[in-house]
Amino acid sequence: MKPFLPTLLFSALVFSGTTYAASMDSDTVMVGGAAMYPSKNIVENAVNSKDHTTLVAAVKAAGLVPTLEGKGPFTVFAPTNAAFAKLPQGTVDSLLKPENKQKLTSVLTYHVVAGKLDIKALEKKIKSGGGKAELKTVNGASLWVMANGPHNIQLKDAQGNVANITTYDVNQSNGVIDVIDTVLMP
Repeated sequence: MKPFLPTLLFSALVFSGTTYAASMDSDTVMVGGAAMYPSKNIVENAVNSKDHTTLVAAVKAAGLVPTLEGKGPFTVFAPTNAAFAKLPQGTVDSLLKPENKQKLTSVLTYHVVAGKLDIKALEKKIKSGGGKAELKTVNGASLWVMANGPHNIQLKDAQGNVANITTYDVNQSNGVIDVIDTVLMP
């Protein structure tokens, strides 16, 4: 009977691993050490990413949680904590102050485009634009998307800053998130 116990333990481990793998569908992407489930909305997923704590704090401070939990669809270009850390010292703290809510909202909504633009849709826009395409953001300003080699898309903001998309097509129930390495400024 003793050999039965290790076999039982091994079977339990295999089964639990299989259950975990089965609970993650093929469209689930890992971001910031957490699974981003296509069945959840943008906010429900973003709060679990260790790489996006600054972005989540900013979205909360700007009062944009209800919007990003809404029906959408939205394309969110989500800067990482490292992207926010590249801003001049004190910028994030200043933007998070209640008196700067309007400016913070402007910066954050500059990272959102109405509609669901996955990599194929972005590549199609770039191709039809002759290598560059203009996107209208939710804040009303433009940003530009362009190819930088095969399968590498960059965004250029109104101030000339360039962000690379580092993780594509993180599908959400109300849109898609693309992770970027630089904060864009309107």
